[in-house]
Amino acid sequence: MKGRSTRGTLPWLMLGAGAVLFAKGMRQLRRIDFRNRSVIISGGSRGLGLELARQLAGEGARLSLLARDPKELERAKAELARSGADVLTYECDIRDEEEVSATVDDIVRRRGRIDVLINDAGIVQVAPFENLDPEDYRESMDVHAWGPLRLVSRVVPHMQRQKFGRIVNISSIGGVVAVPHLLAYTMGKFALTGLSDGLRGELAKDGIKVTTVAPGLMRTGAHVNAYFKGQYRKEFAWFSISQANPLLSTTPRHAARQIIQACRFGQPRLIITFPAKALFYLNALFPSLTAMGAGIAGRLLPAPSGTAGHRLHTGWESTSGAAPSLLTRLNDREIPLNNEM
Repeated sequence: MKGRSTRGTLPWLMLGAGAVLFAKGMRQLRRIDFRNRSVIISGGSRGLGLELARQLAGEGARLSLLARDPKELERAKAELARSGADVLTYECDIRDEEEVSATVDDIVRRRGRIDVLINDAGIVQVAPFENLDPEDYRESMDVHAWGPLRLVSRVVPHMQRQKFGRIVNISSIGGVVAVPHLLAYTMGKFALTGLSDGLRGELAKDGIKVTTVAPGLMRTGAHVNAYFKGQYRKEFAWFSISQANPLLSTTPRHAARQIIQACRFGQPRLIITFPAKALFYLNALFPSLTAMGAGIAGRLLPAPSGTAGHRLHTGWESTSGAAPSLLTRLNDREIPLNNEM
């Protein structure tokens, strides 16, 4: 009986091993090298976008960085050029159709092709629902959803002619699971997640692979360039302290490495940080429990403010005794490292 059982199991084990080897072989076939690849990064002048540019430059990619601030672009270009990177920079507002069109046309003219598009430009607005205005939602949708769509619409025809391309859309765990006091941000990122996942199926026929990235908290130093409403100093404090917590967040270096690997292999989706993965699966399996937790968090976060609470403040304008402090140090020291000055 024991011998017959072993003989019966062996073919299934061999079939399973064969399937694993086949999957690994197919994964290697999808693998790309970034040397001499033409790569566009929106939001590439600071934060995660700049770190992606650094690592891709190290692999020999030809970079084109898009951002709104010319001084940030100048600093980013100077740093990358010192390391020998081939980099072009464009002062481009992805909310503007004409600017996007002109920028992509110039990149194609100077580079000859576009191999990779990374949509990383973003804006963070932190506030209770009562202090958010329609303009906050419009801004988030324009930057997080319409902006990437504008770039994709201009870039994809070139990729279709090549029968090759990689598109990486940096959404957020807040674009998969709603987070209290980040409602405008969440709305834009949910739209980007849907756009990205939908594009994946639409463009597969053209040899274009689309990766949706949902990072959790990252210590990029970007908290000082986020926007706050309501009791803005308290909002800035909890947001900064959460981002700086090493148990909840990761570094841009670690996140960029994972994103580049996902792009290299055409991975469909990437969730970064263990807490973000845990939240994703908790919400999928136990939505009522997630809703209960969000409700508790909403009660613990700062209460709405009056008319003055509708005024927008940058992180730089929202400091207090709690932030910056020892609790935010890990995030604060990233500010100069990632061009968030």
